[in-house]
Amino acid sequence: MKKFAKKVQQFLVSEDGPTAVEYAVMLALIVIVCLTAIRSIGTNASATFTDVAGQLGSAS
Repeated sequence: MKKFAKKVQQFLVSEDGPTAVEYAVMLALIVIVCLTAIRSIGTNASATFTDVAGQLGSAS
């Protein structure tokens, strides 16, 4: 039982758990920012292609 208590105490003292959680939160935020940027770029590209297609269609 002492060995188990010592292992629990070492786990609570170590900073591996909180560090892993911090990295997971940072990764989630990075993914959200990347997805938002990709969506914004895609919307702008779509609008540009639609505009160019409209101009090409009216030119001929």
